[in-house]
Amino acid sequence: PTGAAPEPARGARRPWTMTLPMCGILAAIGLREAPPAVNGEKNARPATAGDGKHRVRIAAMAKRIRHRGPDWSTIENVMPGAFLCHERMAVVNPDNGRITADGSKEPRGEQPMWSHTRRYSWIHNGEIYNHAALEAEYDIKAPSKSDSEVVGFMYEKLGADFVPLLDGMFAFVVLDREEGTTFAARDHMGIIPMYMARGKDGSVYFGSEMKIFAGDPLIESYEEFPPGWQYTRLADGTEKMEQWYKPRWLTDEAYVPTQEVDYAKVREAFIDAVVSHMMADVNHGVLLSGGLDSSLVTAVAVKHGMQAKNRTWHNEKLHSFSVGIEGAPDLVAARKVADFLGTDHHEFTFTAQEALDALPDVVYHIESFEQVRASVPMFLLSRKIKAFGVKMVLSGEGADEMFGGYLYFHKAPDAEEFHRECVRKTSRLHKWDVLRANKSTAAWGVEARVPFLSQNFIDVAMNIRPEDKMIDMSAKPDGVHPKSEKYILRKAFDTPEDPYLPEEVLWRQKEQFSDGVGYDWVDGLREHAEEAVSDEMFAARFERFPVNPPLNKEYFLLRSIFEEHFPEKCAVEQIPSGKSIACSTPEAVAWDPEWEKQVGDISGRAVAGVHDSADGFAVDQDQGAAEGAAEGAAEGVAAAPAGTPAASGGSSSVRVLES
Repeated sequence: PTGAAPEPARGARRPWTMTLPMCGILAAIGLREAPPAVNGEKNARPATAGDGKHRVRIAAMAKRIRHRGPDWSTIENVMPGAFLCHERMAVVNPDNGRITADGSKEPRGEQPMWSHTRRYSWIHNGEIYNHAALEAEYDIKAPSKSDSEVVGFMYEKLGADFVPLLDGMFAFVVLDREEGTTFAARDHMGIIPMYMARGKDGSVYFGSEMKIFAGDPLIESYEEFPPGWQYTRLADGTEKMEQWYKPRWLTDEAYVPTQEVDYAKVREAFIDAVVSHMMADVNHGVLLSGGLDSSLVTAVAVKHGMQAKNRTWHNEKLHSFSVGIEGAPDLVAARKVADFLGTDHHEFTFTAQEALDALPDVVYHIESFEQVRASVPMFLLSRKIKAFGVKMVLSGEGADEMFGGYLYFHKAPDAEEFHRECVRKTSRLHKWDVLRANKSTAAWGVEARVPFLSQNFIDVAMNIRPEDKMIDMSAKPDGVHPKSEKYILRKAFDTPEDPYLPEEVLWRQKEQFSDGVGYDWVDGLREHAEEAVSDEMFAARFERFPVNPPLNKEYFLLRSIFEEHFPEKCAVEQIPSGKSIACSTPEAVAWDPEWEKQVGDISGRAVAGVHDSADGFAVDQDQGAAEGAAEGAAEGVAAAPAGTPAASGGSSSVRVLES
């Protein structure tokens, strides 16, 4: 409900609503009773509703993502040959519904969900922040208060055209039992993960994580479902993949924005984004590193959080959480922000050895050998957060990509290339920071929400002319502050009359999360890899890893761990490849001839002459690995234009789909 009722007083409990923040989903469509690939039968029949053989296998597959929803499991054989599975984290009433006075069960949003006629059934992972507005506009009578209800009812009313109307983060599958149609879609940025698999019997699967399908003898291949796309499969097996998220900045390669920055518009758009993301019935908080992005999220949540609709207030301060090695830069900065804003702050420390011990679990959960440096601290912190009883946290991913916040952006050759790199970084977030934020937290049943990546805020940020975003430390547009990275964001919230943040935090230099938690962690990982991977092992990397061989021993080690869990060739094809300097794309390495001579390193300290602590940080020289990597890439992953399935999700299924 949006409105007319007066705001509750601070400390009063808001009317109860229902959200299911984190869960795991699995759909299996078109299963055969006797798959030819297994027993050689030529005329396999569709599975029937009583087929226990498939149910046992599907239940085992769904169990692999139970960490995403540890409170309850549901599997329904919704029509012949089709199963929908849901691993649920309960937010309120883990008994799945109260018993009312007449003895019936009060709806509480269990999944799979059903339309009133039971023609449609669906599963959904994520949050639809505008569900109440859509229900009002389209006269939807949802049985429960769950935001997930709106997915199926909107499909019932509008068909496949409804997806662009959703404001949120989502992955879902809808089955039309009357027509035998399957419809699936994923949010605009891939904030919620979803993978698609092909069975050897012609079946198709959708699931929250890759591990559902790895090692299954009945699975032919699997891949990431591309963000911002939707899929339809008719009863006769005809398939269609369509891009539903098509902003000009993403689809028009020639487009370079010309709109001058409006600081007030940026500020108000971000406030709206944070407020909308605070829809919750559970104890929640923020991930606070002390950097600009997480600090702004925290500041807005504190100052404007009571404006949030559908938020239950528990008469508590907002919880903030930080993590790092003892004495890390992030811990110091986060404490300063927490004190300034008055949050209920929780600080956790870890040792470099504890981080190394977590490596195998982290690689397994994030399903990648990239982003490991930043994922380990987030994984460790999420375990502490879960133990503390918090199920949802706000996080600051996305700003660096849209505003050119990484330190290597200092070397951008011109405004047009600065914009191109922002597009590349933003459109690939689902492979990097967004993947890390979701899976590192979901490993412990915690949900991370990323307000910077709301569609409206992206529209504002990605249509600002790049000249306003470019870094020029010799210029002081306001007469006081140098035009440093993310100057637009800093200036938008530079309100001395009612400050959001301390001056020294608002204008603090960008620090990569993996660096900010403590340089000992990054340096310790590099040293550990040097010890664990011999020169002989590394010299044989082209034979062991013919597709995109690692460029240094750290990635040799991480790749080895990854392939223990995900041995299939299709798994490594989902991982981005190429050199990176301070988290750059491979394309941006060409900005500096010295970078092209190096193997690369994602640390901000790799940008000599820019990072305050760059002195003494060495990046290895490239000894020919790039040529080998290029040969491997030719066999495996190739680059694709932004906005295509391959660029967005690496989707090789497009070869068998209409587009």
